[in-house]
Amino acid sequence: MTPLEITRWAIAQGKAIVSTNFRPYEAVILHLATQVQPDIPVLWVDHGFNRPATYRFADRLTQLLHLNLKTYHPRLSAAHWQARYGETSPEVFSATMKLEPFERAMRELAPAVWLTAIRRVQNPNRAKMEAIRRDAKYGVLKVSPVFELSDAEMEAYLIEHNLPNEWDYFDPAKGDEKRECGLHT
Repeated sequence: MTPLEITRWAIAQGKAIVSTNFRPYEAVILHLATQVQPDIPVLWVDHGFNRPATYRFADRLTQLLHLNLKTYHPRLSAAHWQARYGETSPEVFSATMKLEPFERAMRELAPAVWLTAIRRVQNPNRAKMEAIRRDAKYGVLKVSPVFELSDAEMEAYLIEHNLPNEWDYFDPAKGDEKRECGLHT
């Protein structure tokens, strides 16, 4: 099945959301999801440490695709976090600034289907995952329509649909691109 066919199938399975962090290539999953369901809830955990380019990209995509953006913030602001903890481990940051607001969002939005843009090529942990699986932690069918796509295929999709990309993304929860923050493990 094509990514669009997978997206159609997934959304037909029940109440769906799509998550994003507005990292590179996120316009692909957001475009796919809004082509099938224009008002699909778009879950974004804004931990407050994004770079200005990421915020501009989020605003641009929200306007361009008319996203039904559902933004969740940590209970601590970025400034409060820095005052309290200063430099700390990615694990501590993940738990406080990403996982807690994500878990709260999943409870409140209560989806049956979670669309995500994870891909096999992103890191060794994701290489072992399946494109469609039951996620017991959140009690949802987790579907990644772009799971098998390469960077070149993602880039081609952006060009074909005249979509922007964002390369200045940084995630303090990761430490490096191979580490998982906990949402997909």
